[in-house]
Amino acid sequence: MSLWKNYFGLEPVASSSATPTGKETPARALPASWYTSQELYELERRAVFSRKWLLTTHILRLPNTGDWIQYKITGYPFVLVKDRQGQINAFHNVCRHRAFPVVTEESGTSRIFACQYHGWSYGLNGKLAKAPGYQDVDGFDKSKNGLLPIHVHVDNNGFIWVNLDGGEKPEIAWEDDFKDIDLQPRFKDFDFTDYEFDHTWETEGEYNWKILADNYNECQTSHPDIPALADLSAYTIDTKPDQIERGLKIASTYYFPNASMTVSPHFFFMQRFVPTSPTNCAMKYEVYRNKSSSAEDFDLINQMYKRIMSEDKDLCINTQKNLNNGVSVNGELHPKMEKGPLYFQATVREIVTEHRENEEKEGKEIWPARQRLPETTAAGVSKEDDEFCRELDMTGKKGQRDVVGGGGGEGCGMEGCCSAGGMGGGGAPASGSLVY
Repeated sequence: MSLWKNYFGLEPVASSSATPTGKETPARALPASWYTSQELYELERRAVFSRKWLLTTHILRLPNTGDWIQYKITGYPFVLVKDRQGQINAFHNVCRHRAFPVVTEESGTSRIFACQYHGWSYGLNGKLAKAPGYQDVDGFDKSKNGLLPIHVHVDNNGFIWVNLDGGEKPEIAWEDDFKDIDLQPRFKDFDFTDYEFDHTWETEGEYNWKILADNYNECQTSHPDIPALADLSAYTIDTKPDQIERGLKIASTYYFPNASMTVSPHFFFMQRFVPTSPTNCAMKYEVYRNKSSSAEDFDLINQMYKRIMSEDKDLCINTQKNLNNGVSVNGELHPKMEKGPLYFQATVREIVTEHRENEEKEGKEIWPARQRLPETTAAGVSKEDDEFCRELDMTGKKGQRDVVGGGGGEGCGMEGCCSAGGMGGGGAPASGSLVY
């Protein structure tokens, strides 16, 4: 398997501006508006984070029955829990009664989930156990009022993935994006059962999540630790013998859209980019330590990576400031040295524009994570109420576009989002996942 295929987990796509061959011309990056637009951010919530498989954590974080952890991605809070059969389940952190959070702490161990608002309680499998007073309500069906489930996949290395698609089966199967990614040859020297969970840490900054991904998806020149290891022109890493001995024998993988994992003999850590707005994002890290690693070796490489991540934050903040000021539209990216950012951007562009086209055909926004209502009279009234509010919202948005003169020119059709010409340098890649 080639390094580039390893890096993204895909065969290179000849038509993509991100995988050029021969003497290519520079390709243009995504416009600044793609890093500032509220409309595009909401579209990404629908098209990307509600449909794609998201690497979330490792089973080492949930060793015991009843262990649970709360996560959040683009405004969607959810809970991972290990049930009595040893299965990992995931649910939206939303009580089915009045939408109060079922858990309010970051993590814990429970025998049952009890909502603090009105006392509805749920088993570790998400089924409704008790709804005070509803035993006297005719027609109330406990089996249809469990926690809203989220699809879970645990891969061969123990990593836990979630998919927020609200359908009985997700539109995109895990294998569609990541088949055999857990069987990469470069993982053969690592036994993930040799590690144990050590700690988490996080940073937050005023930048779009794609800036973080753009920054990660290249061999940076600004880190003092990296130039000695990286061949920027070839996109390869040559690790020196003494560095291998001290723990710099590593395998790093970026899992589209927003996560990466780096494993070395002394530790592995996961990095998740967690968008909270168009111009704000948190970086959340989970660090796992090899049980046989000395404190000296673990601290050496752990501190190096923390230093690198801190440098990334400063780069991202200052980049976002200039994208916000209205001067820069986009720049030319090197067709070889910046293949990573180009491939990532092309993939984002294809996914969101395709989803937008489907919405235009349907005449409405498509929210894959949205709760599916049952076919009952009461639910029918709820659908009518929801549609009434949506029509009001769409009328308001249309009025705003009319005022600012939106809708003209080329692009995805969202005011203030796309500029004519897009990325240039070729089409977007076929559907798939970026993994390295």
